[in-house]
Amino acid sequence: MASRLQLLLVRHGESTSTVENPQRPLAITGRQHAELMATWLDRCDYGVEEIIHSSKLRARQTAKIFGCRLGVHATRVQERTGLNPHDDPAPIAEMLEVDRRPVMIVSHLPFLNRLTSLLLVGDPDRLQFQFSDAGAVILAKVSGGWRIEAVVGHEMV
Repeated sequence: MASRLQLLLVRHGESTSTVENPQRPLAITGRQHAELMATWLDRCDYGVEEIIHSSKLRARQTAKIFGCRLGVHATRVQERTGLNPHDDPAPIAEMLEVDRRPVMIVSHLPFLNRLTSLLLVGDPDRLQFQFSDAGAVILAKVSGGWRIEAVVGHEMV
């Protein structure tokens, strides 16, 4: 599968509540679900060259788990602006049109829904996807745009 240009859009794992910790790190189940999904992606040969994530702790922790399991060097797991829940997806979509490497984006809702919809149909508010915690929507670049390869949640693997 690694021969095609792929984009893996991953929602962060389940986090603690703001009452437990205002920074909302991953909960134990969030770590477990991220490990499970990362292992499945590795077994299915969904490799990426880079993982980018938002500045939020839960996204950074999720990205590191995926990076370790998929063999992405720590220097290629990086924080990027523009990936927070209510950020405009257009700049990231533009970046993806230029960048030709398989990449994973670890982010949040509604950002991931809006980016997926923008890439597939050109309108960030037209489509809705089910991103479970640590779940992924996998897209492949085809002539003329993007195509859905898979929608996978931790409960499915």
